[in-house]
Amino acid sequence: MGAEILGPEQAGADDVVLSWEGTDVVAVRLPQLSESLDHILAAMERRHGKPLSELDRKAKQETVRILEARGAFSVRHGVETVAGALGVSRFTVYNYLNRETALNREKAPKGD
Repeated sequence: MGAEILGPEQAGADDVVLSWEGTDVVAVRLPQLSESLDHILAAMERRHGKPLSELDRKAKQETVRILEARGAFSVRHGVETVAGALGVSRFTVYNYLNRETALNREKAPKGD
C-alpha cells in the first residue's frame, strides 16, 4: 500500500509505532489515501496482467465494485482517477456505481 518504514525516533503524530517486548522498534508511516488509490490501481493491473483500460466492460464494472468497497471514491478526484485508469468517462464510472447500487437493492431481503 506504499507505507514507509522509519526508525521509531522519526515517528510523527500520525505514524504507527510498533513495539517488541516494551521497546519501540519501528515506525510505519501510512500514505495519504490518494497515494493508496494509485497503489491499488497498479495492483489491479498486475492482477489482470494488462492495463485496466484494456479490460472488457464486465471486468471494468467488477473493478469499480472492488474499488468502491475499498473506499476509492471517498478520495478527492477518485472518480476522475479511476475513469482515467479504466479509459472511460466519469459518467461511465458513475453508471457502474449506480448499477452496483441497484443490483444490491434487488438482492436485499424484502421487509414485511
